[in-house]
Amino acid sequence: MDIKDLDTPIPAIDLDRVEANIKKIQSYCDKYNINLRPHIKTHKLPSMAYKQLKAGANGITCQKISEAAVMAAAGIKDILLTYNIIGKTKIEPLANLAKQTNLSIAIDNKVALDTISQAAKLAKKEIKILVEFESGNKRLGVQTTQAALSLAQEIIKLDYLTFDGLMTYPCGEQAGKFIKEAKELFSQANIEINTVSVGGTPTMYSVHKVAGVTELRVGTYIYNDVNTIGSGAAKLNQCALHVHTTVISRPSKNRAVIDAGSKTLSSDLTNPEYGQGYGLILEYPEAVIYKLNEEHGIIDLSACNKKPKIGEVIRIVPNHVCVVSNLHDELVTHRNGIVEAVLAVWARGKTR
Repeated sequence: MDIKDLDTPIPAIDLDRVEANIKKIQSYCDKYNINLRPHIKTHKLPSMAYKQLKAGANGITCQKISEAAVMAAAGIKDILLTYNIIGKTKIEPLANLAKQTNLSIAIDNKVALDTISQAAKLAKKEIKILVEFESGNKRLGVQTTQAALSLAQEIIKLDYLTFDGLMTYPCGEQAGKFIKEAKELFSQANIEINTVSVGGTPTMYSVHKVAGVTELRVGTYIYNDVNTIGSGAAKLNQCALHVHTTVISRPSKNRAVIDAGSKTLSSDLTNPEYGQGYGLILEYPEAVIYKLNEEHGIIDLSACNKKPKIGEVIRIVPNHVCVVSNLHDELVTHRNGIVEAVLAVWARGKTR
């Protein structure tokens, strides 16, 4: 089947581009002796995770227990959860996950540590712990190296838990300063930092410049998107996911309506320097998708010399591809425009 004949809207994945993207970052990590641990939040597909592992990744990254459970059920054993897991309702599911995998978890507080400790005891299985530190993103993470050390010392006291190292997002100069100071402080306390895990597709090809980094977590690189292009981390011909959508109306000379709205493309905008609207239309790059309803996308064609016709199928590079994956029950994969498979997005919608 030719992808031109697909029903729309549908995300279509170019497997040749996927495999080239996987190979490129793996080669980079191999060159600088950095472990690669891809974040599966971008694709949410065990089959894609296996491509990454086969190429040389040392494990995968997940964000929620339910997401990791999908990967564990598919036979993937080495999983890092980069999320504070808190509450008694999480203990049993986390214990079940620990029984199936070699599990690592990142935390930044003692409440999360208590939940994980109870799960590890229930599973009677070791769980490795990374202490997350804040490095400029102003999201999660301990604020000082002393706080990181104090949390590591608490981890060491607990049965079935092992302190493995540090984790942060993103990776830059601030992360480098924290890592250097932490290594000195932890050495004085006779505590070994085995892993220093950093993340972020936009900065992925510069992490070797940050001393002490041992592991890279990236997700978006496998497909890429408008954000990745704008940051300079990828080129347009490295974008592997295109949303195919049909022009269903041309109410006026300079307006078109497509069958892809916020339920298909997401409502994520991008940096104005990277582009306008809700994605880049490959056939009409001057056009702007300026408004999304749930099932409709409204396009401004005033800057276009050539304009689409009703019934025409166009392709859109999303602003933020990870959200698009999570919005769809299934997608198609292809090579050179010939469909290879229709895949259920098994890990979509996992929020716990």
